[in-house]
Amino acid sequence: MKYVQLVIFLLFPFVTLFAQYNDPDSLDVELNEQQIIDLNSGKAVVDESTVMEMLDLVSNISYFKDVYLDIDTAVLNIYDYDKNEVPVFDDTVYQKRIEALARQTTIPLTFNTHVKSFIDLYANRRRQQSSRMLGLSYVYFPMFEEYLAKYNLPLELKYLAMVESALNPTAGSKAGAKGLWQFMLGTGKDYGLRVTSLLDERYDPIKETVAACQYLQSLYARYDDWFLVLAAYNSGPGTVNKAIIRAGGVRNYWAIWPYLPKETRGYVPAFIAVTYLMNYAAEHNIYPINPGLLLHGTDTVVVRQRVGFDQINECIGVPMQDIVFFNPQYTKRIVPASKDFPCALRLPMKYTLRFVQLEDSIYAYTSKAEQAREVIEEKVEEVSDCITHVVKKGESLGSIARKYHVTVSSIKSWNHLKRETIHVGQRLKIYRSGAPMAQVGKKSSGNTNSGGNQAPAVKTHTVKKGETLSSISRKYGCTVNDIKKWNNLKGNTVKVGQKLKIKK
Repeated sequence: MKYVQLVIFLLFPFVTLFAQYNDPDSLDVELNEQQIIDLNSGKAVVDESTVMEMLDLVSNISYFKDVYLDIDTAVLNIYDYDKNEVPVFDDTVYQKRIEALARQTTIPLTFNTHVKSFIDLYANRRRQQSSRMLGLSYVYFPMFEEYLAKYNLPLELKYLAMVESALNPTAGSKAGAKGLWQFMLGTGKDYGLRVTSLLDERYDPIKETVAACQYLQSLYARYDDWFLVLAAYNSGPGTVNKAIIRAGGVRNYWAIWPYLPKETRGYVPAFIAVTYLMNYAAEHNIYPINPGLLLHGTDTVVVRQRVGFDQINECIGVPMQDIVFFNPQYTKRIVPASKDFPCALRLPMKYTLRFVQLEDSIYAYTSKAEQAREVIEEKVEEVSDCITHVVKKGESLGSIARKYHVTVSSIKSWNHLKRETIHVGQRLKIYRSGAPMAQVGKKSSGNTNSGGNQAPAVKTHTVKKGETLSSISRKYGCTVNDIKKWNNLKGNTVKVGQKLKIKK
């Protein structure tokens, strides 16, 4: 059986990849029958990959136009293909083209049955998504190349993001990876990407690209082999190290291939295939679809105070779907900015100047959702402010008034009492704030044991940035309705610098 396996192994399509070894036995890799079947089954590798999941997600991006970036078909369609023609090539053509690409990079690009299966996926089965990726490459590749060059990494690694996310900036995998470069939570934090209840920097294209470059640089320093680096990027260094041990210590991606997770087996072939297609798209009658606003239609503003997406939406009219899509790093639709922690916000370009002009007003604006919340809080305050006291033996209105820090006359007024006589078991309404909302500002009549009601002291509060009627009422221990009545306010909106009367 071992002899049969060795013969099959020698006939295995990857034999050219092992040419650096004079004796295949030196690989010390003993494969069982199922592994050999897996090695030769390119379609199985494609189906087990997350690539198709990401390609399907990029189909959901709504900003694409139904036109190509360059509408001059004479320029795009250099081979004069019919509109729906799907070119098919012989394996030798694929091999020659990939060999030509390999001569331009330090990454050992090669052709085999698995690469062919992924070429079929990108060039045939998912042509529309490939056109979208090609369009998105005009958005992200200039930035990728800038940082890859800065970290002295092969520029072809830009295609890795296509395998990871199909260049969908809002991509998230079932395993929990996020963003263009699909960082897991722990790895992202290791490379400086902050993740809090409100912020996930794995969705920040620039910050995640920097982290990806640093991670790839670190992995190459460990393995000195780009395919092992890609495998480790996908499944983790620990998984690759175990596969190397199981393969007899051989540090070669194709040698450890049978011992890698199913997803990682398709990872390098997918990378080679997408690298090929992005360089030979026109040969396959595939052209970049215009990504609309994503290309040149947005700009960044600096936010210096905490602000909600709803405030921006209601103040300057930015569609909520645009704010959400262009700023996926703010996971709860709140920009957690402050003077010491300014944040970037990406908006359609036609709204950026208006944001700058109305910045202070946006911060001070109380959104409809916040207003609704304040109304609910007012009702809760109104209900919770009034309690019922059941008179116990030996109690008097005076002792009850002292217990709740109110006046006897107030208790009489609240309960419509003409005398101060009460009896055991009697139920009395007590307003802990000192007066029910209907009586705020009214002067109670009559004398009491406590000397009667006195005119309340008046304090002036100047509204500061970020304050609302709700936050001011909590500060002074009153209700929103109190402040509105004291100041003859009809709505719930206040402005920075506005003077408010507070009666205590």
